[in-house]
Amino acid sequence: MTSHPVELVIFDCDGVLVDSERLYCRVDREVFAELGAEFTEAELVEHFVGSPHEIWTALVEERRGRPLEPGWQEPYRVRYETVLDAELTAVEGVAEVLDALAVPYCLASNGSHAEIRRNLTRTGLLDRFEGRVFSARDVARGKPAPDLFLHAAASLGVPPERCAVVEDSPYGVRAARAAGMRAFGYAGGLTPAHRLEGPDTVVFEDMRKLAGLLAR
Repeated sequence: MTSHPVELVIFDCDGVLVDSERLYCRVDREVFAELGAEFTEAELVEHFVGSPHEIWTALVEERRGRPLEPGWQEPYRVRYETVLDAELTAVEGVAEVLDALAVPYCLASNGSHAEIRRNLTRTGLLDRFEGRVFSARDVARGKPAPDLFLHAAASLGVPPERCAVVEDSPYGVRAARAAGMRAFGYAGGLTPAHRLEGPDTVVFEDMRKLAGLLAR
């Protein structure tokens, strides 16, 4: 782990700031089954959590044995929105962590700006990240490529080696390592701790401990 002090903390959104992955996986399983692609919950956690659109689309198409039709998502959007409106909460302890941080922070997610904004609004976190939200739509490649994290760091004027990334998926921690940043793998959600372990990575399960880990 590099000895450079942390000058910027980059948070993923889903599963790190907002407890959405459980909800997505539940609805995904129903929707994909209706589309002819059956997945177990374990398969969804392993292959879908944090994955870019291209990867999970290819998995669904492979499982169903034929391509998805253009616009296939439209009839299902309301189902996701209804569940998120009713049940989405912030990850437990994340507000306390944001209050305790002594350095700037931002958000970098594979989700679209509209999706990020809706979920931050639902959980009361939007004001904390206004003007510091970065989406994979802003770069050529989303996670696990390093482009998004490098874009966020460059936009805020911080060298990669002085950045720390908080992620809950193997795709995210791989992107952080590829960017030359320190990774903090949050294993308090769906992803097992062993899938987040690796070089320059601290794995933790209680979000409230993050500020202390960063300070070290």
